Amino acid sequence: MCTLVQGGLVIDTAPEVTVRPEADVLISDGRIVAVGPGLSAEGAEVIDARGRIVLPGFVDTHRHVWQAALRGIGNEGDLGYYFDHVMQARGTRYRPSDVAASNFIGALECLDGGITTVQDYSHVQGSASYGEAAVDALSRSGIRAVYGFGPSPLVGGTADPAALRQVVAAGSDRITVALASTGPAYAPFDVVEADWALAASLGLSVVTHIDRSEVTQTPITLLAEAGLLRPDTLYVHCNNLSDAELKLIADSGASVSIAPAVEARLEMGPPVAARLKALGVPVSLGIDTVTSAPGDMFSIMRQILALGYNAFTAPEVLQLATIAGAQALGFSDVGSLAVGNQADLILLRATDPNLAGGLTDPVATVVTSAHPGNVETVLVAGQLLKHNGHLTTPTYPEALAALTTATTHLFP
Repeated sequence: MCTLVQGGLVIDTAPEVTVRPEADVLISDGRIVAVGPGLSAEGAEVIDARGRIVLPGFVDTHRHVWQAALRGIGNEGDLGYYFDHVMQARGTRYRPSDVAASNFIGALECLDGGITTVQDYSHVQGSASYGEAAVDALSRSGIRAVYGFGPSPLVGGTADPAALRQVVAAGSDRITVALASTGPAYAPFDVVEADWALAASLGLSVVTHIDRSEVTQTPITLLAEAGLLRPDTLYVHCNNLSDAELKLIADSGASVSIAPAVEARLEMGPPVAARLKALGVPVSLGIDTVTSAPGDMFSIMRQILALGYNAFTAPEVLQLATIAGAQALGFSDVGSLAVGNQADLILLRATDPNLAGGLTDPVATVVTSAHPGNVETVLVAGQLLKHNGHLTTPTYPEALAALTTATTHLFP
């Protein structure tokens, strides 16, 4: 099956950000086969992209998708408040059905705002059934995801090997699995060693929070001394790490996901993006949690510019939200419109009032002015998941009802 996205202003992100007016994107069997003017394919489904900005879908490298049912409840306090009121008071009440309802709506929220790939850090596990419910919901949404399975930091301990294997088996072409470890910031080091060994035995990447810690102030040094620094590790936040610790991450080839809106709201430490760039640490963007911050990538891109990150230009910020995120998650065929890549792309209405007049510098316009309401079309692997400004999900009313049931249970 072929799809021709025709006549749009095409912005690509690799190897550098480029703008191609009045260009086409030809898709076949879920992958990009050509980009340029005047393309054609007999029998192709045509998407009219005139007056539209076409760009790769955003990649969110850190999000607790299961918290969609808790939207806004963590906005009144710092990280301690989050642990008390989100993780403890509500997270411990979740059932697998609540995870499924939250993950489905959370994934649709991503797609609606142009996020086509998400790293779902799921630390609400009671058993494998929680993970299987989450993976099934992600699969039904159509999104591409790296599902991070691991225990809550409130419980601690190692990831359950049998449960993790069950969740890995539940994955699919679009849903892969990582081990979401409580890590050296929250767990004794024997737990860390067990998690890293389990991930290695299953060929999985590791994702872990590195924020304010009562366990150690030098978590990366501990990993280095134990020989556990790996390139396929994604460290999240890292606001309070020293330059020496961050340099260890850079030298290991690993990446850091920052969530500037949540980090600022929960008082997790000084902004770290500029230091990461200066030290050569690959950096990408995450939403983190909608309990304390907006759930769209446009808001996060503006946060990068607004928080004094003078080291980043608008094209560089767009790369953080796309190709850098793909690389952080280990994808070689996502995050840009290169021929052969997955056809994960979005179309924005350039004629909307907040984008009109912005085609002189369309990259800066997208980064500084666009919002989810401008997202008209979303494709993942060539599948049309949002069209004419509306999600194509036929079961959305039932999904809303399931989320209402979950919320009623979580807030008795």
